[in-house]
Amino acid sequence: MKIIEVNKLPSAIALNIGALRSSSKRPGVVEALPEVTYVRPRVVVDAKKVAAYSKVCGFSKAHGVPMLFPHLEAFPLAMMLFGSKRFPWPAMGLVHLGNSAKLLKRIKVGDELRIEMRTGELYAHDKGQVFTLHARALRGADVVWESTWTLLRLGVRNPKGTPYVSALVDDAPLSHQADFFAGAGIGRSYGRVSGDINPIHLSAITAKFLGFRKAIAHGMWTKARALSALMPREDVDQAEVIVEFKTPLFLPARASLWAARKEDGALFEVRNAKGDKPHVRGRVKY
Repeated sequence: MKIIEVNKLPSAIALNIGALRSSSKRPGVVEALPEVTYVRPRVVVDAKKVAAYSKVCGFSKAHGVPMLFPHLEAFPLAMMLFGSKRFPWPAMGLVHLGNSAKLLKRIKVGDELRIEMRTGELYAHDKGQVFTLHARALRGADVVWESTWTLLRLGVRNPKGTPYVSALVDDAPLSHQADFFAGAGIGRSYGRVSGDINPIHLSAITAKFLGFRKAIAHGMWTKARALSALMPREDVDQAEVIVEFKTPLFLPARASLWAARKEDGALFEVRNAKGDKPHVRGRVKY
């Protein structure tokens, strides 16, 4: 396993330019991802960044550091991988199929974390090649957070690995819980906080340039927006959430939250305003 230590991150613009330049890649058969781990050895949980993230995603101050916040600190490492020669496919056009995150110990403002992101496994999909990335945050010797990103490279023939299967099989009936509005500028707002400035999220004009009829909301914003309504109204010591992204949430849009709540969590979906089309399906426990 090759370890790459990153003490100073490139800018979000530089990372996205690297992703755009990767469009010239034309890989042959890919049997496995290269074994590589990117590391940010010292990341301090910043109060202003937490507050900005919480505001754009709907969390209150009482929620503390939201359980998905470390994703923001790991995301640039994935972008560095995508733009590097080590990653076999073009970055543009990757589809985020699913995302899981587990909070193992409460994270607080001011904590110093070690953020790691490593390459994972391949899975076969009827639309291309599925691959995973694994991220984690350590405070000292303790792993306090971990996450798996599941992504799809469309159009890969004869994909490798065992068949990809859904991790969400519970079909409990869901009831309407709430509605929320995703404004036309939410992609830009979340992009400023997260560093994810993919053009498909920023405006209708930039999205059309890449083949979308309108800008679409970030999947991780939609996931966080749902959690802001489903999590307890105070910070928690442990939690786990897994989601699968179903259909794009085109902006602007009204969305509806549906759930089957339990004492320690919920099965949920973010649907369109009519409630008949899912954008995100997930399960949270705390």
